[in-house]
Amino acid sequence: MPLSAHARLTISDDTRDLPGAFGGGCASLLAGVAEEGSLNRAAKRMGMAYSKAWRIVREAEEHMNAELLTRDGARGSRLTPEGERALAAYRTLQTEIDELVTRRLPELLR
Repeated sequence: MPLSAHARLTISDDTRDLPGAFGGGCASLLAGVAEEGSLNRAAKRMGMAYSKAWRIVREAEEHMNAELLTRDGARGSRLTPEGERALAAYRTLQTEIDELVTRRLPELLR
């Protein structure tokens, strides 16, 4: 029977009592903004309310202590350089975690 294991990465500032974190949902939203040029369109593509998307991004910005998106009213949004770095770092770490889990699961279940 083939088994798989999954681990979800979250990045958080543990020195402060903050809600939320930078996780898969925020990474997906940032990727959507990079593709769509709009947080609203990225949220709709994910089936998410714009207000929830805003909350997720704001909470992640607090944890990262950086502005992840620049907003330009009706023109939409784009990733800041910090947002691009955060998304790239998240993707890299999640890929490395996925590879580790995939490799180690069969070894540990022998």
